[in-house]
Parts: sequence; structure tokens; C-alpha cells
Amino acid sequence: MPTQIDQFEKSNFSACTQKGHTISHDVYTRGGGPSVVIIQELPGIGQSTLRLADKLIEAGFKVVMPHLFGPIGKTQVGRNLLRVFCLRKEFSLFEKNKSSPIVDWLKALCRSIPNHNATQNPNATHGVGVIGMCLTGNFAISLMAEDSVLAAVSSQPSMPFNDPSALHMSDIDIAEIKTNIDNNEPIKVFRFEGDWMCKASKFERLNKTFNQEKERLQFHTLPGNHHSVLTQDFVDEAGHPTHDALLEVIEYFGRSLRVTA
Repeated sequence: MPTQIDQFEKSNFSACTQKGHTISHDVYTRGGGPSVVIIQELPGIGQSTLRLADKLIEAGFKVVMPHLFGPIGKTQVGRNLLRVFCLRKEFSLFEKNKSSPIVDWLKALCRSIPNHNATQNPNATHGVGVIGMCLTGNFAISLMAEDSVLAAVSSQPSMPFNDPSALHMSDIDIAEIKTNIDNNEPIKVFRFEGDWMCKASKFERLNKTFNQEKERLQFHTLPGNHHSVLTQDFVDEAGHPTHDALLEVIEYFGRSLRVTA
């Protein structure tokens, strides 16, 4: 049984979007070490997401988990989708060439996270890692435009929902993302081969957009017709493709976030 949410430290974080809307959400934190922000996927913060948090904490990271919508401890796809539709000032599910306003809030959250490395090395870079999945998979890529984000994992990025070949970010976003990646490491992007929500055309568009001059996104396609690589369809068995994917994510964050003196 994964660690339940009542074992996390709860706080509330507020920030303004570029359009001047104030957004507030609870944030759950647990663990020690460099920080990794887990952005919940559409089904919500269920048991499989809490298990992912446990895996990262066991690997030596501090997990920061904003609660954006829905209940905690169980998953609800249909009801959560309705909740997201009601949060129109935060989410733009069908927007092309533009990020959802919640990305502004997530950027501010990443900037607010204390620098774990400062006590060991005052000159260390302040930075966090982020994981976005499904609905929030594109957000992880967009957050790489934020200087405080040093590493990002985008799992089954699916927005905009109505056009798998489009991107949920602007040209300005893309330019800033490229610059920040060039100063750090490529983003890790995952999907299942037969995923009907995150199709091959999404990877093709991302590759064409970001990898023409150099490799900025590293794509990983797992066998199978599943959807959630790191959570609901994760199999905790050595040698399983999802288990190998998680090990790669942990190694990636370890390399990117543990700054030495």
C-alpha cells in the first residue's frame, strides 16, 4: 500500500496568471533531497500516483505534488474531466499554439521551492525537476521555459485533445523552452506504442518542432496499447518496460538535480 496523502505536509500556494487571475491550490510535500514536482494526470492523485511519489522519495528526492482537481486517493476520469471543463480560467483543453493559464501558476510554484543544494554549496544552481502526465504531459514541456526547472519528464502528452498533431504552447514558449534545454539536458518523453490518446503524430510534431537543430527531446516508445507509463499501467517488476522507464527517470533526475560543489 503506498503512503497515503495524510502523511504528506499540506500547504496552500497562490499565484497570478499573465492575465491577472489568481489561482490557489493545495500542495502536498514529502521527502528530502532535490525536489521533483509531480503534476497529476486526468484520473487524479490516486494510489498509482502516490506509489510513484513513494518511488521517487525512496530514491532520495523530495516530492512536491500540487492538487489541481478531483478527490485524492482514488481515480475518476469522467468526473475529473467535467471538473477541468469548469476550471476555464486554469485549463484550455483544446487550445492550439498556447499554454493553459495553470502553467503560469506551476512556474511560480517551481520558483518558490527552496534550493536544496544551497546548504551544501552556496553557488549551486537552484532547480527542480517536473513530471507531467496525460493532460499535464504538455505542461512539463512548457515548464522547461522556466529557469528554475532543470529537468522535465513528459509522459503521454495528450493536449490539445482535439488535435494530436498540434502543440499546446506558443512560438514564444517554444523558443524559451529550447534555450533552457540547451543550457541543461534534453527532456524525456514517454508513450505506449498503441496509445490512442497520445498518438505517434504527437511525437512526430514534437520531434519536428524541437529536434531539428539538435536533440532536445528524447523519445521513448514502450510496447503495448496502454496509456499511463508511470502510474496506472506501471508494472513494478524488474525488466518490465515501465519499470525500466521509471529507473531511467530516476537516473535522469539524479544526474540533472544533484549539483556537486
